[in-house]
Amino acid sequence: MLPEPAQYLRHFPAFARALGGQALAQGTALCSPAGAALWLRPGDEPDETALVALVQDAVDEGQQPAVFALFDEMARWHPHEPHWYLPMIGVEPTSQGCGHGAALMRPVLAVCDAAGVPAYLEATSARSRRLYERLGFKPMGCIEVADCPPIVPMLRRPR
Repeated sequence: MLPEPAQYLRHFPAFARALGGQALAQGTALCSPAGAALWLRPGDEPDETALVALVQDAVDEGQQPAVFALFDEMARWHPHEPHWYLPMIGVEPTSQGCGHGAALMRPVLAVCDAAGVPAYLEATSARSRRLYERLGFKPMGCIEVADCPPIVPMLRRPR
């Protein structure tokens, strides 16, 4: 979506706010020195208006239809029942593979289990998918749009 480093650095903060700003507003963003996870509570949603404006501003016109098609496919897989949603998680590359991602997820997964509520996310790499599977997430399908890398929607039922 943002292939050039300068373009990524310029637009990523707005992208993170649009996807996970509610996590910051509601206190459900989990942070550590190595990374952060932006968790949205049941009923909280990414800011679709801001996402559309960002795509129109930041993405080349020729790529916009594929990005919007990707968003449509992601929405199609999104659960309709109340759930926690993890739209964004990141760990500093030099700290990956050391348990930091799991540590940023476990507190909310415990809340999900206690409340009997599922958790939902999209795996954007094979490595992240393996982590999510270890934490109990199950693949629901695969999203493949244009030349975008495959994205795997995943759901974790409460334990």
